[in-house]
Amino acid sequence: MTLEPIISDDLPARHGFFTRKGGASSGVFHGLNCGLGSTDQRETVLINRGRVAEALDVSPNRLASVHQTHSARAIALDNTPENPVEADAMVTATPGLALGILTADCQPVLFADSQNGVVGAAHAGWKGALDGILEATIEAMEELGAVRDRIHAVIGPSISQRAYEVGPEFLDRFLSDDPENVRFFANGEGDRLQFDLIGFGLSRLRNAGVALASWTGHCTYSDAASFYSYRRSVHLREADYGRLISAIRL
Repeated sequence: MTLEPIISDDLPARHGFFTRKGGASSGVFHGLNCGLGSTDQRETVLINRGRVAEALDVSPNRLASVHQTHSARAIALDNTPENPVEADAMVTATPGLALGILTADCQPVLFADSQNGVVGAAHAGWKGALDGILEATIEAMEELGAVRDRIHAVIGPSISQRAYEVGPEFLDRFLSDDPENVRFFANGEGDRLQFDLIGFGLSRLRNAGVALASWTGHCTYSDAASFYSYRRSVHLREADYGRLISAIRL
């Protein structure tokens, strides 16, 4: 089976929001699991990552990734890190270096300023987005020569509001940051609420002043054939879950 990455016309750089289709993993990981932190067989994950690298026309050792911790840390790379680096976003101005972010409900956000030759990739869950990972990525791109109002940013497959149930304490955390964040919550059953992670991410990007911010329109939770979902795996009481990869290069 061939890979089926989602390509956005809004991103002026070679990229792909890769689905789970076309991979070598089996069982609960069936498909293109690219998470070395999962309990999938390491050799199989490396095969999957190799297929992604080939699709982007780079060697496997030129597909960079980081140890993601839901932080607001963005780093600049000119090569693939030899040792694990804790961060949740990467930027580069080096041609032929692909930046790969792993997700399974959180937002994978790819950035490109094609005029100045700078790209970026960010993992933006609710905590990272609230703490400023998207803005940190933009600032790191600027340090490499990007211009904020020339940056295009696209959010890939993520959990949609209808599938993202949270409790009142979650709302309180967002309101303490900014009372206007209430607009990203809808009433659910009882005291439950439905959080619009994607709307929140788009708002942060647009308020940061990028030229364009969009979402591919895909919900990870609702399409098990195409996407891995942490929340869906919890609801199904599965032992583990796969990780999607979204990657971009100059």
